[in-house]
Parts: sequence; structure tokens; C-alpha cells
Amino acid sequence: MTFLRLAVLAGWFALQLAVVAPLLGPGPRAASHPALSSSAPVPAPPQQAYSLPPDKLAKAIALGRIRHILSFATSLWDLAVLWLLLATRTAARLDACAQRMARQRWLQGLLFFAALLVLFTLADLPLDWYGHRISLSYGISIQSWSSWLLDLAKSLGLAVLIGAPMLLLFNWIVRRWPRRYWLAAWMAALPLMVLGTFVSPLLEPVFNKFEPLAKTNPALVAELERVVTRTGTNIPLQRFFLMKASEKTNGLNAYVSGIGSTKRIVVWDTAAGRIPDDEVLFIFGHESGHYVLNHIPKGLACSAVGLFFVFWACAGLAGWLARRFGARWGIETLVSRAGFVVLIFIVSAAGFGLQPVDNAFSRHFEHQADVYGQEAIHGIVADPRRTAVAAFNHLGEAWLEEPDPNPFIEFWGYSHPSIQHRASFAASYDPWANGGHGEFFGK
Repeated sequence: MTFLRLAVLAGWFALQLAVVAPLLGPGPRAASHPALSSSAPVPAPPQQAYSLPPDKLAKAIALGRIRHILSFATSLWDLAVLWLLLATRTAARLDACAQRMARQRWLQGLLFFAALLVLFTLADLPLDWYGHRISLSYGISIQSWSSWLLDLAKSLGLAVLIGAPMLLLFNWIVRRWPRRYWLAAWMAALPLMVLGTFVSPLLEPVFNKFEPLAKTNPALVAELERVVTRTGTNIPLQRFFLMKASEKTNGLNAYVSGIGSTKRIVVWDTAAGRIPDDEVLFIFGHESGHYVLNHIPKGLACSAVGLFFVFWACAGLAGWLARRFGARWGIETLVSRAGFVVLIFIVSAAGFGLQPVDNAFSRHFEHQADVYGQEAIHGIVADPRRTAVAAFNHLGEAWLEEPDPNPFIEFWGYSHPSIQHRASFAASYDPWANGGHGEFFGK
């Protein structure tokens, strides 16, 4: 379980606490779960831009099926846990216990929300354990169980240290402005979203090792500087990092995170050391697109607008739910800490229901970055189309991405276009034919 996911489960008031621009990874959040079993090999149509060998294709199809089921099951299970906390009066009992343990109201709140986060970690532990086990069985993850448990403990520690005080803040806002708390909560969320984006790169070394890319791969950096010159971005070399992903996974990835002085581009060492430099240049061009096209600030702006309406609607729904079931749940009003769990449930349900909207924006940004990356390497590599298609095939094979995912699954759960769609577009994208020019570059 990641820190971001814990924050989301804690209440989606912390939705953008650790905003990171979408990764280059495939499909639904790159580190999702592979399948436990496989079916008979199914040959891929030869005309497809992205294809897998028959044995890997069979695994990828089965992997995708389990991956999507597990993703939906986890989201629904988290909502069920919140409902059970209310329906069994566990939330009310936790509140009473916190009041007995401490006299100061703020300390009672910290104890209550910390206990809530621990309960969520324990409730999700079987699903997280299963996901890691099958990831190991398919060779996508190579992380030992001791390392995995350590990361889980770190995630929980960060959630308690940061998430619990944040939830306490929003609970105080509900008590301070009981009639217009949704507006005050939205106003408080805006700077926290920016702060979370700024801080997220500072938290990443808690889980992985990073080194300056110039230190570990000076020859590659020299090649990357050609892309920097081509794009005119003037990205400082000290903001290029290599992440030691190979200690935990065989997957390929790269991403851009942070904002302002913490903004940086990260390339996994599995990508820098496993695929040809031309493909790394395309990946870097893609990530430069996120950087140049300001996808993180745009994402923050879209989230700010969306959260305004989400908070407004959820306040009304939570109020109705508390009036309808409050007596049965041992909850008098939303102002109480146990009552605040009703808000967490409603906002979390809204987050699940609005996932297709969030992913639609993400897929749009990812497509823009794909176009930017392919244009950025034009004139630097011999064949940008072939290079991009090869990079997508390496990426899909590393994560065992199914070539033809269900359209509904892609619509609902994919933060990126499918690898097949991305590779097919790359294979056909040649704006320079007949003297034309690209969308982002005039030559």
C-alpha cells in the first residue's frame, strides 16, 4: 500500500497530497498486480504495433484479468470497510476510547485518526500480500518480503505522521464552520495540494535510492542533452535522477514529479540499463513533455475546480446519511470524529465514481507527452516512429501488458492509453511527411 493510497483512504481531503505526473508506465497504474495463472497461448494479429510472444501473451491476458478484478475489489473493499466502521459502531467506540486515553481534544483526534489508518492497513493487508505474491510469481517484482514489509511500515508511518494531522485539520474545519465547512475545506485543500506536490520528491527517497544521472550514466546524459537542446527546456542537469528500481522490480519506467525547485525527471535504472539509448531518449522526451507542457500545474488546477464541486456535493450527501443512519451508528452529528468518518466514506465513494474522469484527463496528458516525445527525438534518432514503437513494446513486455484490454476497463481504470493504442499511434505518426511539421515543433 502506498502513502498516496493511504491518504486517499483516509478521506480524499488529502487527494492531492502527493501529486505526481502520470508515469510512463502502462495501463492502470504501473505497479498493479499480475495474474496468478495463465491460459492457452493466443497468437497476436501480425498487424498490431504492440505484440507479445505467445507464452507471454497468454500470461498477459490472464494477468490483466486478475489485475483488474483485484483493482476493483480493493476499491470496493475499502468502501465496505468504511461502511462497516460506521454500521458496527466501531468508529463511535474508537472515538470514545480516544477520549478516555487523552484529555486534550487535539490529542484525542490524533489518536483517533492514527487508529483509523492502522485499521485500514490491517484490512487491506491480505489484498496487498496477495498482490505482491503473484507479482513475485511472474517475475515483475523481485522485492523480498522483508523489504516489502519495511515499505509497508514506512507507508503507514508517513500516513500517521502526515495524514492524521491533516485529517485532524479538516475535522476542526467541520467543527469550526458546520454550515459552510465544505467551502473552508476546499480553500484549505488548495495550498495543501501544492505543498504535497512540492514535498513528494523529498519523500521518494524513503522508499527508493536515487543518484544523479550524470554520475551513473555520463554518456547517456550527453545524449539526453541533445534532446534538451532540441526542446529548448534548459532543464538543469542536477534535476536528472536515476532511481535504483532494479532492487525491487524488473519493470521499466520514468516519471516527472515535484513543482518549482523540487521538480525533477527520474529514469529507472531498469530502463537506462536494459533498452537501447534511442528508446531512453524517447522516454526522456516524453517526460520532458510533462515538464514543458506544465502537466502538474494543469493537473492541480483541474483538481482544484473538480474538488470544489465534489466537496459541495459530498457535504450534502454526508449530511443526509448522518441524519438517516446517525442514531443507528451512534453518531450525533458530522462534527464529531466518528461523524467525520461519514464524510470520509462519501468523499472516498465519490473518488471511486469519478475515477474515469480523473483517468480521462491523465490519458490526455499522456498522449500529449507521447506526441511531444516523438517530436523531440525527430532529427536525433534515425527513425522516431520505429524507436517509439520499440520503446512501447519493451515497456509492455516488461509489465506483461495485455495487447487488447477491454474498452470499459481501459475507460474506467487506465491512467494511460493502452500500450496498443500508444504504439499504433506512434507507428502512424509522421507529421513531417510532405513537408509538414509537428504539433509542438515547427521543424
